[in-house]
Amino acid sequence: MQALTDISFDVKLGEVLALVGENGAGKSTLMRLLEGVFAPTRGEIQVEGRTVEFSQPRDAHQAGIRVIHQEPEIVPDLTVAENIFAGDLPRKAGHFLDWKRLMRETAALLKKFGIERELHPRQMCGGLGPAQRQMIEIMRAVQAGGRLVAFDEPTSSLTDEETQRLFTIIRDLRGQGVAIIYISHRLPEITALADRVVVLRDGLLVDDLPAEGVTESQITRLMVGRELSEMFPDRKSSDGSVVLKVDAMNTEHVHDISLELRAGEVLGIGGLIGAGRSELAKGIFGFHRRTAGTVMVNGTELPSGDTAAAIAAGIGFAPEDRKEEALLLMQTILENSVLCVPEKVSSRGFYDRRKALALISQISTKMRLKASSLDAPVTSLSGGNQQKVVLTRWLACDLKILILDEPTRGIDVGARSEIYDLIRKLTDQEGLGVIVISSEMPELLGLSDRIVVMADGRIRAAFSREDANEEAIMQAAIPHGSAAA
Repeated sequence: MQALTDISFDVKLGEVLALVGENGAGKSTLMRLLEGVFAPTRGEIQVEGRTVEFSQPRDAHQAGIRVIHQEPEIVPDLTVAENIFAGDLPRKAGHFLDWKRLMRETAALLKKFGIERELHPRQMCGGLGPAQRQMIEIMRAVQAGGRLVAFDEPTSSLTDEETQRLFTIIRDLRGQGVAIIYISHRLPEITALADRVVVLRDGLLVDDLPAEGVTESQITRLMVGRELSEMFPDRKSSDGSVVLKVDAMNTEHVHDISLELRAGEVLGIGGLIGAGRSELAKGIFGFHRRTAGTVMVNGTELPSGDTAAAIAAGIGFAPEDRKEEALLLMQTILENSVLCVPEKVSSRGFYDRRKALALISQISTKMRLKASSLDAPVTSLSGGNQQKVVLTRWLACDLKILILDEPTRGIDVGARSEIYDLIRKLTDQEGLGVIVISSEMPELLGLSDRIVVMADGRIRAAFSREDANEEAIMQAAIPHGSAAA
């Protein structure tokens, strides 16, 4: 199968070129071509008018091309200085490492990037966070004379503040005449940063257009072949019975939570970061112990702080941080998918692989899970397919209620569309009650039959689908000093 076909584009010095497309569109393959991991079977790569051939990443580095990956390539047992100058350590007398020069040049780079108080040249890299590791990679590219720097999903593990600092650095690099390729599934970042947008779909270049004036809806249509608005068709309000009733629930983190969820309904949970949305979900699911109130499924009260009882009652929960809280990263797709149904994949008390394969193969096909094999490690999957593994796990259960916390975070537009379709099928065809927690207003408004808005660990407002709008939700989400007190 051909990953890329007749791809032709250019990127200019002092320009930010956004490269967008669904998972599988060819973005990663293109980056591997640029950094010398793969060689093109046809066509050529030119750097400043000169045709180049790369047989290894070192060749690309020497040509001034650097790719900064989603997971920065840092050696934890080396210092900040050694990581920045890896492969290009200053030496004296031809052989000996020039430590004084190394420390001096590293200190100058740290000051240039405004992080001299955050990192020290002699600091070991083992305990650094994602933003700090990323900064080291950027400084490594700059000190090596990088003329083209490609960023592959650089904000996936960054806070909002760290993201804004990265944007400032990228704009500074552009101002210094560096060519930037920026890959992101977050469309607001594309429209905020890019000078041009190149869109890939199924290994083909479908458009190359100026970023000025382009809308997220246009980019989405080019990526997936349909408008953003088509992802959220009109829904009829559910008149199903109440499957979940939370009455005056308190935990350490949320207070006086009362809500109902009906069969076949999507209940949206809105609010700002820190409002208590995830904590509400964890209180319902039993991760957090209740200090007051009740949680009932089909009229039966659940014990406090008992996730096993919640699962047995038919509640599934896909948390916001799937890698930390949902997936066993050292295990396979199949092993992750059957975690909650040992009784369905056992024979005489022992794990029965044939039963597991029969159960999960059927669900994963329905989920359109893209994987080479169910025995592949879960870490080999894209973010969207990892989320599908989490959902496959819950669909293997006898599910009545599904709680989704930021279900499309870190997922491209095409995979989002598939997850939206799945939510509709679960509610419309199978009658599940679904709770969706989302920070993305179009998603919250487009999916939900009703929306409750949280602030300061409490529910502050509730809206029907007809009455909900961005302004009303944001007004309810802003904490008030008297309430916080």
